[in-house]
Amino acid sequence: MMKPFRELINFEDAKIIIMEKTGVMERKEEVSILQACCRVLAEDIVADRNIPGFSRAAVDGYAVRAEDTYGASIKNPIRLRIVDKVFAGDTGSKKIDKAECIQIATGAAMPYGADAVIMVENVKVEDEHIVITKPVYPGANVSPEDEDISKGETVLREGDVLNPSKVGVLAALGRERVVVYSLPEIAIVPTGSELVPPGNKLEYGKIYDINSYTLSSLLMNFSRIHVHDIVEDDEDSMEECIDSLLHMDYIIFSGGSSVGERDILVDIIERKGEVFFHGIALKPGKPTLFGKIGSTLIFGMPGYPTSCLTNAYVLLLPSVKKMARLPHEERKGYAVLAEKIVSTIGRHQIYTVKVRDGKAYPVFKESGAITSMSEADGYIEIPGNVEYIEEESKVLVKYF
Repeated sequence: MMKPFRELINFEDAKIIIMEKTGVMERKEEVSILQACCRVLAEDIVADRNIPGFSRAAVDGYAVRAEDTYGASIKNPIRLRIVDKVFAGDTGSKKIDKAECIQIATGAAMPYGADAVIMVENVKVEDEHIVITKPVYPGANVSPEDEDISKGETVLREGDVLNPSKVGVLAALGRERVVVYSLPEIAIVPTGSELVPPGNKLEYGKIYDINSYTLSSLLMNFSRIHVHDIVEDDEDSMEECIDSLLHMDYIIFSGGSSVGERDILVDIIERKGEVFFHGIALKPGKPTLFGKIGSTLIFGMPGYPTSCLTNAYVLLLPSVKKMARLPHEERKGYAVLAEKIVSTIGRHQIYTVKVRDGKAYPVFKESGAITSMSEADGYIEIPGNVEYIEEESKVLVKYF
């Protein structure tokens, strides 16, 4: 016989409970810096050297002893003899003596004895000499050896999210590997005898598994995903599946969280752990379940594709990002509603829309239609005490 929901929790309360019960990742691992982008640093990085590590030319020109240029003017031009050329990567073995200069490229190490660079635009070349009419002073057009990073400086800190420029800092210091926080391990478990994996023959009354692929696509950049085989809706199969996955940080079931007589997930979790809530005053997504067994968080997501994915965006994704120590920032902006929307009194509604030229067009069809999501740019939230929103109303769109 069918069992009704015991109590529907408020949507905002559900979000608070999920975030309160979500811990942050403590496991660490060492990875190549090629795989480090978007990972969270688990150690302070202290520079063990100066960067670039040598004084270098900041411009193309001629390396000189500054004192040899003093007094140069249009009326009193000074000639310096060119004795060598230095390019980036050269060791620059020659030392500059009095009244000499060395042609130098941007980024090349300063020759011994030189302490300034005259820009190529400011010299005239005659035979094997340059003629200058303006003096330079020590350090002119020269980058010091610690201009970028100084030895002993803390350049990156534990908790930093590694972006391309921060990975560049690691490379500049010669680091091949770095310690980061591990990503959450997530098992996605599709349930229901009506499901068929894509690529298989579809019989009458069956549907392809959609949720495993939408959930995986949403979470794959913030976690390690393990997609389980489809599990039948019987207690022994579900319990065996849960027991085999309790080493995971999350087990995400799609289907099996409603109130039909074959939906037994909630009973298993209650027996083995704790159910924090089962049922949200939300449309779509009413049958969402959240609980815990041991240290493993368990979500029971609705089976309908739109319900499953919208709830994953608004409830599951913030939790996974918190555990991964990653920021969760909502991209949102105002638009004008293109059509009147009639809502459901008593349930907070997540209503999908597409945005074109500053107007929000409703695209929500029904919970079972994946195109309610695929055609959407984001969603608006309609409180449970609002019956409708008039056309031309200003609405806040939260983007996917």
